[in-house]
Amino acid sequence: MRPETETELAEMIRDASGPLRVRGGGTRAVGRSAGELLETGAMSGIVLHEPGALTLVAKAGTPLAEIEAALESEGQRLAFEPMDHRGLLGTDGAPTIGGVAAANVSGPRRVQAGACRDFMLGVRFVDGAGRVVSNGGRVMKNVTGYDLVKLMAGSWGTLGVMTEISFKVLPKPAATATLVLGGLSPEEAVPVLSQALGSPFDVSGAAHLPEGPEGSPLTLVRIEGFAESVAYRGGRLSELFARHQPLVETDEARGATLWKAVRDVEAFHGRPGDVWRISCTPSEAPALAATLGADALVFDWGGGLIWALLPEGADARDRLGAGFRGHATAVRASGDVPTFQPEPAPVAALSAGLRARFDPKGLLNPGLMA
Repeated sequence: MRPETETELAEMIRDASGPLRVRGGGTRAVGRSAGELLETGAMSGIVLHEPGALTLVAKAGTPLAEIEAALESEGQRLAFEPMDHRGLLGTDGAPTIGGVAAANVSGPRRVQAGACRDFMLGVRFVDGAGRVVSNGGRVMKNVTGYDLVKLMAGSWGTLGVMTEISFKVLPKPAATATLVLGGLSPEEAVPVLSQALGSPFDVSGAAHLPEGPEGSPLTLVRIEGFAESVAYRGGRLSELFARHQPLVETDEARGATLWKAVRDVEAFHGRPGDVWRISCTPSEAPALAATLGADALVFDWGGGLIWALLPEGADARDRLGAGFRGHATAVRASGDVPTFQPEPAPVAALSAGLRARFDPKGLLNPGLMA
């Protein structure tokens, strides 16, 4: 099933007699869902781009690369830096903007700019009853009714199939610099990252790679903005961490390569094992990482996000123990474990109520987020 219009999509869902497996570009094969394949890739194209108003509207099946190219031509970008899962999951195809929104895909800049959901202004979708729903708008000051825009972000197609999304976009910065500190352990790196994020220097990325592109540990702190401001803040941060002898990387291409390695978790590409994404308190990250006994690690957002490569079949939640207070998601798993962190009973009841309201027949990606 590959509808070309919103009307066709609504008819297909209304007429469906069994579960539907919703897919955009097929690059984020996370979790397990059964049913007839429903692809959104034919509903493609940029509907509206107003550079002066910092807004863009696109159909859900629009390739992410097409959107990024259109923004680049106007000196703009999606500030939430969406991750490309293909290398991590071994998938092909082209990521779509609907898939990005459905999974709330965000990169290292989330710690400063916010997540995908924070840049979504409006959404159109077809729910599990075949009803077309529109919420939000195409401007940043539009507030109408319930905030279904935020509800759809990260719902993984279980509440509705998005057809059109409005985004706030931002100008690209004039300059970027990355402080590179070598040779730190996670126990040394996380306090450094926390100190950088707590400084007044507007850090837009803070990560630690125990295995950098050349195999040795790298600790990265990114700053962006006007050239004079970046130079000043880079100098102040260099003074702050002088004992670690940081290198300030100002070449845009080399800096982008470093942050792409963080964003796409390139240290795990082509390596066997299960991949877990763990959200925790940054100060607890080194101890939790040691508890995991992982084959490889990546620390993002100052340590608040841990990517862990575990042996096949290993359950990160079991290793973290009952006292773990964060969330662990099985992004690439070979064992029979829930993809998403089990919800507390009151939250699970709310989630079930929402799914019953928006998908009363249980058609859309059933069981994916259960």
